[in-house]
Amino acid sequence: MNLSTSSLARPVLATAAIALLAAGCGTSSGSTNADNGAGAGSGSSSSAVSVGSFNGTHVLVDSAGHSLYSASAEKGGHILCVGGCTSFWKPVSASGADAKAADKAVGAGFSVVDRAGRGSQLTYHGLPLYTFAEEGAGELQGDGFTDDFNGTHFVWDAARAPGSSAAPSPTSQPQDSGGGYGY
Repeated sequence: MNLSTSSLARPVLATAAIALLAAGCGTSSGSTNADNGAGAGSGSSSSAVSVGSFNGTHVLVDSAGHSLYSASAEKGGHILCVGGCTSFWKPVSASGADAKAADKAVGAGFSVVDRAGRGSQLTYHGLPLYTFAEEGAGELQGDGFTDDFNGTHFVWDAARAPGSSAAPSPTSQPQDSGGGYGY
């Protein structure tokens, strides 16, 4: 299903986006929607990123334990997940100090990229990082997830910790074939 052009998906997507935005008002530091300015930044003195383990797969997680994801379509820090995309994939806002703290805690490769005047987003090896709004802390359901927004096809991969395998965990595959957003 192409979410950017499906007339049937628009009312459902709008309803889901409103529900997600309402639920997102109390989001944790580091997993905010940088496109609308909601939520708090991650400017804490401790690292906003650490390593979590899911069935033997070691991935990066935010300070609240949410898995971090990136899409190869945004290679080099080119932001393509905007508008409705950020209703499902929440940009991880960060400062240069947060990137340095993540480098120290996890390993080199962190930086920040500007989201066109809407704050800075944490990147890992040039890929902007996101959390998946459809999963809670301690979950890894968005790994390998695919969707389309604004004419761009996204394949979302969990950000692997240094030294981890790039292959998705068998239990991390999306469980819904109808677009995967649970409606």
